[in-house]
Amino acid sequence: MKNAFLTFERWATFSAMLAACAMLAVASALGMFQILMRFVFEQPAEWTEVLIRFSLIWMVFLAIPAAFRQGAMVSVDVLYRWSPPRIRRVLDWVVALAALALIGVIIWWGWDYAQRGGVQSMAGLESVSMFWAYLAMPVGGLFCVVGIIGNLIDPLRMELETAQ
Repeated sequence: MKNAFLTFERWATFSAMLAACAMLAVASALGMFQILMRFVFEQPAEWTEVLIRFSLIWMVFLAIPAAFRQGAMVSVDVLYRWSPPRIRRVLDWVVALAALALIGVIIWWGWDYAQRGGVQSMAGLESVSMFWAYLAMPVGGLFCVVGIIGNLIDPLRMELETAQ
């Protein structure tokens, strides 16, 4: 069961990171397009600014799960280093439960916010609902839950290994 979940977690975190990288590429390409249209052709495309903003929001919420999986988000380094192994495991659980509580709030209110924003349209893209922009919070939160549980089951502690 543990191996099956960790396999699923690796796939989910990889997929979320791949999508986050794609969102960064989209934002970069749209930024270059906007510069070209504004300063070369003197015909600015106002819709690109909106899409850049929302692709960056999606990028952040899809990249956070990888940070949770590596144990790089919530850290109690000094206390962890000075503690015996049993206390370290208790700290792992406390940090994981606190992170899950925070992500639970983000998922709950993010979904509510997305539903409420569904009646709005994006400025510059009136045919697209704001629902799709706000959906980044609950979707990223669900990926985070998988990453947090994966880190609890199989801690990587990459930030502790490289710390000075």
